Amino acid sequence: MPRAFLLPLVLLAPRLAAVEIRVEHSVIRALLAEQAFTDEGRFYVKGPKAAKCSFAYLENPEIGAENGRLRIRARFTGRSARDLFGRCVGLGDSFVTVITAVPYYQDGMLRLRDVVVRNEGPEGFYARRVRTTLARELPRKFGYRMHEKAQRILEQPVDGGKAPYHQRLERFQASEVRVTDEAVILVLDFVLVVKGHP
Repeated sequence: MPRAFLLPLVLLAPRLAAVEIRVEHSVIRALLAEQAFTDEGRFYVKGPKAAKCSFAYLENPEIGAENGRLRIRARFTGRSARDLFGRCVGLGDSFVTVITAVPYYQDGMLRLRDVVVRNEGPEGFYARRVRTTLARELPRKFGYRMHEKAQRILEQPVDGGKAPYHQRLERFQASEVRVTDEAVILVLDFVLVVKGHP
C-alpha cells in the first residue's frame, strides 16, 4: 500500500465506547491472596505470624456477590492471652466473617470502599476488633491496576513491531462498575490512537 494512502488511515483515532471488562471472582481471590492474605494464606489483623498467644487472622477467603456488593467470606481465628510458663492463658475464638464492599475505579485502579464487616456468630471482643481493623485496612491493601493492564494489551507492538504504525491508549475511564454472581464488571470508555512511525 502506498505510504500516501496509508498515513490518513493510521492517523485516525477511533473511539471504543462501552467496552466491558469482566474480572472474575477467582481473579479477585487471587489478588487478595497476593495483596492481603500473604502469610501462608492468612491476613493478620493483630500480631505477627510468630506470636503464640496474641494474634488474629483471616484465612480461606471465598468471593461472591451480595446485593450488588462484592462479598468476601473468610474464617477468623484469634487469641488474646498471656504466656505463663509456656502456656497461653486467656481468651480465644474462631468464627466466619463476612465482608462486603463496593468496587470502584479511581486513578487507573479498581479499588474497594464502603467496607462493611459482620460475623456469623455471637457478638464479642474479637468481632468488634475485626470489623474496625478490616474496614480500615482492606481498602489500603487491595488494588487492581486496570489502566496498566489495558496499556500492556492494547499498546503491544503490532506484527512483532514490524507494522508501519503503533498504538497509544488515551482517556481510559470506567463509566460503570457493577458486581454480578460471577464477576466484577467494568464498563470502559477509552480512545485508542493509531499513529504511523516517524
